[in-house]
Amino acid sequence: MTTPAPRPEAVADDARHARRRRRRRLASDLTALALVGALLMAAFAAGGVALYRELYSPTAFVLRYLDLLADGRATDARSVPGVALDAEQLAAAGLPATASDALLRRDTLATLTDVEALGERVDGDLTRVTVSYRAAGVEGKTTFAVVQDGWTGVVPSWRFATSPLAVLDLTVRGSMRFDVNGFEIDKRQVSADGVDADPLAALPLLVFSPGMYSVAVDTAISATPGVAVLADAPHATVPVDIQAQATEEFVGVVQQRMNEFLGACAAQQVLQPTGCPFGFQVRNRIVDAPAWSIVQQPEVRVEPDGAAWRIIPAEAVAHIDVDVRSLFDGSVRTVQEDVRFVVSGGITVLPDGTASIQVQGQNAE
Repeated sequence: MTTPAPRPEAVADDARHARRRRRRRLASDLTALALVGALLMAAFAAGGVALYRELYSPTAFVLRYLDLLADGRATDARSVPGVALDAEQLAAAGLPATASDALLRRDTLATLTDVEALGERVDGDLTRVTVSYRAAGVEGKTTFAVVQDGWTGVVPSWRFATSPLAVLDLTVRGSMRFDVNGFEIDKRQVSADGVDADPLAALPLLVFSPGMYSVAVDTAISATPGVAVLADAPHATVPVDIQAQATEEFVGVVQQRMNEFLGACAAQQVLQPTGCPFGFQVRNRIVDAPAWSIVQQPEVRVEPDGAAWRIIPAEAVAHIDVDVRSLFDGSVRTVQEDVRFVVSGGITVLPDGTASIQVQGQNAE
């Protein structure tokens, strides 16, 4: 059976329908491609913003500095743009130009944890970045001023507009040596006056902020329970004034030296022992050399006295045995008397760490 040939009009309609279907598919494909492109562009833009915030923003710059402190990388933290200060910059900032950098080291960094960015605010050319943290377990918050410092390729570079360094203005009374977060320092090593350092003068010491700094004295002569301060503001001056107290070991040594001194005085067989805080007077003539003994040693107590120490006046008792001949009738009588006296004195700690003790005294009335 023979199939009739399609009519020309039907063939033309089929061709038109096929073209329409191809155009619809092309339009659909182009729309899909455009949507995918838009999504890719949006994802790229979002990724770029996230990358900027994480790596190249002012907040990222500040967090890198804090990460260095948290890792104990003090040398690298000092190298962050805008951190280091020379004498001229210190003076311009109103800080002591002679401030020592002895504490800008790993050994003096306390723990820094839980660092979190709280926000950043544009203030003219500056961006102020606020962060929270825990320094040696103490919660704190600091705002840093950051300014753009050129470009690195297509991303901005940053530096601190105000150095995050602060100054510990430290006065330690009663000791030339002290430690900060366990790191021992001698005043003569960090003072601008060197070996001529005034024992009572405040020492300006540069420190990283934020940071917790515990200052204590723990020597054979003096000690303190320690004072901890939080440096939480760039360019701030943090005053610390501590008074060391004499140790039991030191007081024991002074007591021993006092006992030896009075024992040497008692060994002098004269009525008025030379350079000693006690003596005895008679109007008659002594028959034999007197014999002294110390029947009550003074209880030594030591207190700070400026850069030195002072022995608090304490009472003691010496005893004298002496035969006295009367100038009137020549009779002899034995005198046995307790002589009360008071001792005090000063103690100077010498540069080599030894102590010079000067004892004064007088008969008690």
